[in-house]
Amino acid sequence: MKNTKELRTWLDDMKLDHPLVIAGPCSAETEEQVLKIAHELKDSDVNYYRAGIWKPRTRPGNFEGVGALGLGWLKKVKEETGMRTCTEVANAAHCKLALENDVDLLWIGARSTVSPFIMQEIADALQGTDKIVLVKNPVNPDLALWLGGIERLYTAGIKNLGAIHRGFSTYEKSKYRNNPEWQLAIEFQNKFPDLPLINDPSHITGKRDMIFDVSQTALDLNFDGLMIETHFDPENAWSDAAQQVTPDTLKQIMVDLKIKKETETSADYRESLENLRAQINVVDDQLIDLLGKRMQVADKIGALKKEKNVAVLQSKRWNEILGNMVLEGNGKGLSEEFILKMFKAIHQESINHQEKIING
Repeated sequence: MKNTKELRTWLDDMKLDHPLVIAGPCSAETEEQVLKIAHELKDSDVNYYRAGIWKPRTRPGNFEGVGALGLGWLKKVKEETGMRTCTEVANAAHCKLALENDVDLLWIGARSTVSPFIMQEIADALQGTDKIVLVKNPVNPDLALWLGGIERLYTAGIKNLGAIHRGFSTYEKSKYRNNPEWQLAIEFQNKFPDLPLINDPSHITGKRDMIFDVSQTALDLNFDGLMIETHFDPENAWSDAAQQVTPDTLKQIMVDLKIKKETETSADYRESLENLRAQINVVDDQLIDLLGKRMQVADKIGALKKEKNVAVLQSKRWNEILGNMVLEGNGKGLSEEFILKMFKAIHQESINHQEKIING
């Protein structure tokens, strides 16, 4: 699959004056609930009404969706409101039922994207469809796996494709439900700039009060749209209650979001931007030089530990450094999350250098 302008055709043909918006409940619970939310979203920026029919839950015993029964409710949404509909599919049977019930857009979840076997099964079931098919990033931060799933669909003759960035699972403590790992999404855009990319702030945050900020960051990074879970009574939703917003809140979010221009052509802007980028280049060169010098010191420490038969990892010393650097970083306007990631990477590289000396 190569990047071409044709990848954007389905989105460009909509001629939207705002980002694409997909909204609706995490789960279709009852016919009344599905229709009530749809009618409250009818006259808004929402382009596709979403509802989870089959819900892949991490552990058994939780609500796993109403199944095919809910597809009839989505049909009623389209009949009563004129809204286009979408839902998640996870196997060939789901695909067959969704197509038979004229669901307009299908998305493939993170737990499915992680398996090439599942992705091939879905690609075979959807072969040649003109429906829009979006692929969520896999649970783990693996760009090749994400792109591979999309390529399987493309190879099956599915042309109306896109991707959904929903963040990545991590064992580390984080303020996010799923770490956004923005750099990976940026790399995705660099490889396929014309493939529509949608952000899912609901699953990234896991908390409704963080949805606006993540949505704004996504738009600042030139994402093409948002998928936001919406429920008229979020607190009592049958699944993912903490991350759903009310229809009124969603409407206000869309009013408050600021859409940035992708670029600016004026001479003074270009001149100022190039000057600032030149300054960044100088600082980046200095950073690389300093890191190189730090690793030279790590090599000397490795040689000393080898001579004295001392273990490489010194946990007490490392924890002291990490605590001090977090405090120093806060004073410089750097987030704790960034400092932890950066110094963990530096520490791992130092360990690698010392082990090489000791084992060499």
